[in-house]
Amino acid sequence: MNEGKTIVRAMCAIGRRGQLGLRGELPWEGDPDPVYAADAARFFEATRGHVLIAGPATRASIPAFAEADREVVEIRSRDVPAEVLARFPGRVVYVCGGPALWASYAPWVQHWDITRLPYDGAADRWFDPAWLTAG
Repeated sequence: MNEGKTIVRAMCAIGRRGQLGLRGELPWEGDPDPVYAADAARFFEATRGHVLIAGPATRASIPAFAEADREVVEIRSRDVPAEVLARFPGRVVYVCGGPALWASYAPWVQHWDITRLPYDGAADRWFDPAWLTAG
């Protein structure tokens, strides 16, 4: 039982060298390899019934079907993380997408769920291992 405490988690997939994004999308977006579809399915299964907080770009990328069984909340960089998280007592909150968001919320993240995918191409956004020890 949570007893009113917000549980903060982050879940992301990274490429072999820590790649996170390319031109506002996942670098492997559109790759037909089943490993990428399986990772997306795992994300939506794990976050079912929980709260997803996301910046505008990530929020826009969340498919409509996801609205039915999770609460998706768009946040802005000016929002104070402690105040945002306080809005969800007793809930599990997943911090979704984007280096700026993960950097801001890293001190509150209690569990990082990171999948390393076989992608080894270009990127313009990277995972920062310092996020793992920010809390």
